[in-house]
Amino acid sequence: MKQLILFLLILLVDQAYSAAWAQDTRPNIIMIIADDIGYEDLGATGNTQVKSPNIDRMAKEGLMFSNFYLTTSSCSPSRCSIISGRYPHNTGAAELHTPLPESILTFPELLQEAGYFTGQSGKWHMGPAPRKGFDVIYDRGEEIGDGGEAQWVPLLQERPKDKPFFLWLASLDAHRPWGANDFSGSHEEALVDVPLHLVNAEATRKDLAQYYDEIARFDDYIGKVEAELKMQGVLEQTVIVVLSDNGRPFPRSKTRLIDSGIKSPLIIKWPAGIHNEGKVSESLVSSIDLAPTFLDMAGVAMRDNFQGKSFLPLLQNPGLPFRKYVFAEHNWHDHEAHARMVRSRDYLYIQNNRPHHSNPGPADSNASESFSDLKAQREEGKLNPVQADVFASPRPHEELYLLRKDPGQWLNVAAVAEGELALDHLRKVLAQWAEETDDTVPQDLTGDWYDKETGKPLDIERSRGTMPGGPGALITTEKGPF
Repeated sequence: MKQLILFLLILLVDQAYSAAWAQDTRPNIIMIIADDIGYEDLGATGNTQVKSPNIDRMAKEGLMFSNFYLTTSSCSPSRCSIISGRYPHNTGAAELHTPLPESILTFPELLQEAGYFTGQSGKWHMGPAPRKGFDVIYDRGEEIGDGGEAQWVPLLQERPKDKPFFLWLASLDAHRPWGANDFSGSHEEALVDVPLHLVNAEATRKDLAQYYDEIARFDDYIGKVEAELKMQGVLEQTVIVVLSDNGRPFPRSKTRLIDSGIKSPLIIKWPAGIHNEGKVSESLVSSIDLAPTFLDMAGVAMRDNFQGKSFLPLLQNPGLPFRKYVFAEHNWHDHEAHARMVRSRDYLYIQNNRPHHSNPGPADSNASESFSDLKAQREEGKLNPVQADVFASPRPHEELYLLRKDPGQWLNVAAVAEGELALDHLRKVLAQWAEETDDTVPQDLTGDWYDKETGKPLDIERSRGTMPGGPGALITTEKGPF
């Protein structure tokens, strides 16, 4: 009997040590999400003007994704989609400023249940329900600072040292309005290269330079986080993921379903887990795939409510095929809207279900100096075709872009014979996706709350219409072509 008791005690102690070892070897995960920073606005992604040395170095020391797409180009719906691993119309929070419902499971809850310390610091913008997945939250303006990053390092310092951790670090940079900061003036407006869809004028160049200054601040705080991890001796076993919630806050970017609106940088550094340093994965990846990937990294079983899939194998083999298509949607963001997008490697197709509405951008962008320069150019009758698209009304019901010939998506070829087969195919793919995810097109969508010419609030009684979508079906590699 004594021998049996001794054997059981040894077994229990061995299991306890094994469990502790398993927990200790699970990676820490830090997701750093920018506010309104476009894919094209980092040195690592080809911008030779913006100063982002820390992110650029991380791309060389880790893995960068050149085809990572968000599910929407709108702040809160994008964040709710990321934390739930679901398309916006399946979250109950498809429109801007709508909270994620209590019934929607989030991946931090599962990490927390699995023994991770979970912390958040910076911009929140998802409503009260997801807060239950975090042990600590710093989201009040006075404590997170002007750029939202002030508590990032203190949170790292305060965390319990006997648990793996997941941190959701969210900046306010580079959301408008631009504020004075330690990096103000670090980008010279005279040297700014103005993109084709904006006006090469002094006010626009200044606008872009100030935007780049805020990206520099965001980058600097990422460097501070990395330095703290190194000082604590946990950098090797920590996964650092850098991304944005939508495109830059300028006309023809934020709220658009072309690459300038929904393509995000995605850079992952994980010294202990990535051995393809400096490589670039061209595989199509969606932001709904982040939740399953984080759970996979932590060894946590994924639940059926997540619509994405883990791309963890890409970290070891960046060239693996992953998705045939990525999907995105544009719903109310200051203005009435309902548009859907599917993108393959070679084509991008948009279906606009409110074609009689223009889409110059969100209210803060429409109040910008860059938009004022566009309006002045319009009054002079000197808009180029890409600039004129900002004001177009009605808009095409369908848009098709041939990406190998037109990576910037300047020319809609939906009516050109060359794209006829692709157009027909992508219509069917989008229709199948809409059916399988319970997407809808309500007639009583939320209307405009802001003036599109000035960005100022309309003198109206504000009310919400019906949001699109339902609970949604599970999208997997076995079901559908997705």
